[in-house]
Amino acid sequence: METIIKKITHTEEDKKIYEQAGQILREGGLVAFPTETVYGLGADALDAKASAKIYAAKGRPSDNPLIVHIADVNALYDLAKEVPDKALVLAEKFWPGPLTMILKKKDKVPDSITGGLGTVAIRMPSHPVAAELIRSSGVYIAAPSANTSGKPSPTRAEHVINDLSGRIDMIIQDDTVDIGVESTIIDLSEEVPTILRPGYITQAMFEEAIGKTIIDPAIMGSLKEGVVPKAPGMKYKHYAPNADVTIVEGQHEKVVQYINAQIAEKEAEGHRCAVMATDETKDKYICSDIVSAGHKDDELSVARNLYAILRDFDKQNIEFVYSESFETKNVGQAVMNRLIKAAGHKIVKLD
Repeated sequence: METIIKKITHTEEDKKIYEQAGQILREGGLVAFPTETVYGLGADALDAKASAKIYAAKGRPSDNPLIVHIADVNALYDLAKEVPDKALVLAEKFWPGPLTMILKKKDKVPDSITGGLGTVAIRMPSHPVAAELIRSSGVYIAAPSANTSGKPSPTRAEHVINDLSGRIDMIIQDDTVDIGVESTIIDLSEEVPTILRPGYITQAMFEEAIGKTIIDPAIMGSLKEGVVPKAPGMKYKHYAPNADVTIVEGQHEKVVQYINAQIAEKEAEGHRCAVMATDETKDKYICSDIVSAGHKDDELSVARNLYAILRDFDKQNIEFVYSESFETKNVGQAVMNRLIKAAGHKIVKLD
């Protein structure tokens, strides 16, 4: 398959891109497109055969649900069996934006995109390209991140091209992805709203809007064997570079000492190593590849940089990555959730 690559130019020519992409989606094809979080890989959400192509192109496990992207709040009533008041409050406050809500699904939503569950994940993206594609195509778009399953999510078109060129019909290029980590997912299908994946929208922001919420313990851990995941990425190693990633937590001087000792040992054996730190700490490490993820107190900058850094490690053929842990007050919780999964839950905790 030859993949069509079209760049958004913010001119009249863009209309032809949307027309071509819309036709591909209506005919059951796959289109990658930017959102405010990461690039998504889209198909007609109500076409079971089309959504099956997403799983095949990504190599994605079939019990890992897809998120349905919409352009109008009224679509909730078309897709969900029940639309609770709290969903409308959150839609009013956070849509369009990086929020995914899980609701009980109508029969018209194929089981193939919900992992066989009786719920559907729905989101209204704020990125203008994503919004226009949904609106002009006339279909709801089921879209996970546009990467090979398990690899770091794509924040630039080159990431999508590297992973999926030749496997999908079209890539819409517009490198204005802003947030850098996937949407927050909240489950509203049960009595108490439950956060299943952290993102830009935090628990404090939810509770200001709708009151009590809980955080699923799997956010910073992993699901037990045999448990069906309710949200994308809960069950599997995810966002991972080819390198072996280790997170090191503890008092800072001990973290630096431990990482430097590990690097010295690995490099003496001939391995290529890298350290992921912050602007404030990067100069304290002894390593040929030291990368700052951003300012220690700027969680959003770390979020924006995370996936690109992990992908660059692959370009450099890095074998071992040692990373500091990051602040988790706001979007930093999402960063650590992704980083823990990238490390396969490999964390060294120093006393």
